[in-house]
Amino acid sequence: MSDARMVLVGATGLVGRTLIARSAADRPGFRLAALARRRIDLPRGARMEMFVSEPAFWAETIAALKPEIVINALGTTWKKSGKSEEAFRAVDHDLVIAVGRAAKEAGTRHFIHISSAGASRMSRHLYLRVKGETEEDLARLRFNRLDILRPGLLRGRRLDDTRPAEALMQAASPLSDIFLQGQYRRYRSISADRLVDTIYGLARERAGGRFIHEHDALLRAARRHLGSGPINLTFEV
Repeated sequence: MSDARMVLVGATGLVGRTLIARSAADRPGFRLAALARRRIDLPRGARMEMFVSEPAFWAETIAALKPEIVINALGTTWKKSGKSEEAFRAVDHDLVIAVGRAAKEAGTRHFIHISSAGASRMSRHLYLRVKGETEEDLARLRFNRLDILRPGLLRGRRLDDTRPAEALMQAASPLSDIFLQGQYRRYRSISADRLVDTIYGLARERAGGRFIHEHDALLRAARRHLGSGPINLTFEV
């Protein structure tokens, strides 16, 4: 059986770069390609293709690649959007849905979307409200399988993207996570590297349906991936 074609959209962010860096390791069963607006250096030994173009052309690339699995790691911040609701929504909702439609039309069976803990269409917080709207609109596309990942604070080193407040929260996360118990566990931090393990674990799932994964479910999926190969890494709890 040939390897499944996996396309990553949003290659220049923390999760995208981490997934690409991990592509240098042996990942049997997947052929990775990435779409991005700008070129980035690929790690030595990376087994993948990179397609650089404006988002207006991404649908054409997705149609040509006909991926079985699409991973959406697109996202911006309030600051990067110029503190404009329209500009923020254009990336975190409109562009994501455009990618989803292109994937559906290309015959993609499995869409993996990185959202956020607390995402809800009913939220008073713009960021979480838009994330919730995007989740619901992706569900309306009716992929054979839709995995929605809702991580809390993402830990990892961002390149060309200084976020002092986030850096402070990352430093404090080992302590603050201890106090997030019960219903608040969903807000615990997770490393980008562990989230990539989650993505690989979910990409192997064959059951259809819509699945929402919060903190504990993200770790369970990551464990399934780590148990499928000869990888020996420390694990988060």
